[in-house]
Amino acid sequence: MFQKKWLSYAALLGVSLSACLQDHLNPGPLPENPATFKEIASTDLGGEAASEISAYDPNCKRLFVVNNEMNAARVEVLDLSQYPTVTKLPAIDLTSAGGVANSVAVHDGKLAIAVEAFTKQNKGSVLIVNTCTLAPIKQVTVGALPDMVTFSPDGAYILTADEGEPNDAYTIDPVGSVSIINVADNYSVKTLDFAPLENRKATLVAGGFRIYGRNATFAQDIEPEYVAVSADSKKAWVTLQENNGIAEVDIVAGTILNIFPLGTKDLSLPQNAIDPTNTGNTINFSTWPVKAFYLPDAIAHFAINGKSYLITADEGDTRAYTGYNEEARVGTLNLDPTAFPNAATLKTNNNLGRLLVTTSIGDTDNDGDFDALYAIGGRGFSIFDASTRQRVYETGRSLEDQVVKAGLYDDNRSDDKGVEPEGVTTGIINGRTIAFIALERADAIAVYDVSNPAAPQFLQIFPTGDAPEGVLFVAPEKSPNGKSMLVVSSEGDGTVKIYQPN
Repeated sequence: MFQKKWLSYAALLGVSLSACLQDHLNPGPLPENPATFKEIASTDLGGEAASEISAYDPNCKRLFVVNNEMNAARVEVLDLSQYPTVTKLPAIDLTSAGGVANSVAVHDGKLAIAVEAFTKQNKGSVLIVNTCTLAPIKQVTVGALPDMVTFSPDGAYILTADEGEPNDAYTIDPVGSVSIINVADNYSVKTLDFAPLENRKATLVAGGFRIYGRNATFAQDIEPEYVAVSADSKKAWVTLQENNGIAEVDIVAGTILNIFPLGTKDLSLPQNAIDPTNTGNTINFSTWPVKAFYLPDAIAHFAINGKSYLITADEGDTRAYTGYNEEARVGTLNLDPTAFPNAATLKTNNNLGRLLVTTSIGDTDNDGDFDALYAIGGRGFSIFDASTRQRVYETGRSLEDQVVKAGLYDDNRSDDKGVEPEGVTTGIINGRTIAFIALERADAIAVYDVSNPAAPQFLQIFPTGDAPEGVLFVAPEKSPNGKSMLVVSSEGDGTVKIYQPN
């Protein structure tokens, strides 16, 4: 009776009985609740920096994790074929590749490893290996200090953000660049720097873009950090963290189209209140006469109803070298008495005295005192309309409020950059777009539904290892047990933890 019933339905719809039975027996992924992620598996790879960025290959069911503990030149290989059991396999030794790993990415049986040269001001490379055999496929030269690597969604290109950091004395400063590797063209590479956009410098700086490195040219000063690629694999966006901007790249044409500056966050507004002090073991959010540069680290692309959006983790970062250090505490600065008539009060440790600010800007009349104060980092995340480049959402203080409610706020970091959102990724769960934000100083992941980009909905926050850096979403159809999977690699304690929802 069952077979006749399905046969009649199949005949009516013009499809085969076997196809109907297949759909009946395999109805697809079960509904999941994105507010219920919990730890399922964990492994410890060592100490500090032993677990940074990770990538997963569904074909071999292997997880690849960057291990930089004590400048180790290796990528760890974890077997998830018996998940939730995680088995550590022999690592990939990068010594012969000429450097240490910074990032990894996987596509269609290929693992791309961003390799920083042992002298990081020299050009780096990308090593491509087979995910199952670990046999090398190709190694190609890219710009100095490739800090992040990713495949385009179609696998046709590999892109790197080549940060080009200076040496500690700030006497050698390579240009920052973006490298585009054409997989089909025998991994040919085109490395792009920012010199052609120097004629836009004045406009960019007026919009909050930072060009301030010691004796640096425009191209040397720009330091790419992280790459996101559009769903059609034609365009990329690259965070320029220390510079407070995002670059737009035409992948197919191999050109940098534009840079858009990110402006500043006004901490005198109630919705942007912060706790600027680490004294007294109390958490007190209030407003201050300070602006903050967003300075995003990770960036991810997502689409809603065919429209492209970008989400950034507004961590904040500074240049703190022997040859040039922009960092200072407000309490050590000479504040202009007109701009800050209550300067003596502000400079106490119970007020702004401990707050970390940049000395690269703020002395507007060049008389040796500071007429304005600029803090480091947005302490939240931002969402942009990718086509208009307009910020459609920014968390204000709300993300840190959620961390406080969860009992995970580290008051010792309030005077620096707060919770320091460092990593971000997105995934689709039950047809909704979900964002995961790694909070380096809260040791936690915040989960939001961003299906309405202008009004994200907070779902959950859960603890991780120490200082989560890498955050990787694996869709149900690719995970080892058919459920959504979030992989969090934490550089502070070297752990890799895997979370899944109910």
